[in-house]
Amino acid sequence: MKSTGIVRRIDPLGRVVLPHELRKSLVIKNRDPLEIFVDGEQIILKKYSPHKACIITGEVSEDNMVFGNGKVVLSREGLYILSQELEKRGVNL
Repeated sequence: MKSTGIVRRIDPLGRVVLPHELRKSLVIKNRDPLEIFVDGEQIILKKYSPHKACIITGEVSEDNMVFGNGKVVLSREGLYILSQELEKRGVNL
């Protein structure tokens, strides 16, 4: 992860301001949605992308595959796990 050297304080309402130059360089406009992730003690903000999470692994990626008219979303790993489980149960496709 690349450090920007920017330090911001949280205001009394729990808000953090992202500097204009940072928003500009990342092409984040007013009202753009951001996703919030937690990894240990790190809070990670990511530009929201409408790609859905894999129903097995929870992975969010533009490479995820959508099946069943958008009702089933699988990552490559999720597809592998599902195929192994189906094979174990003797389901032939």
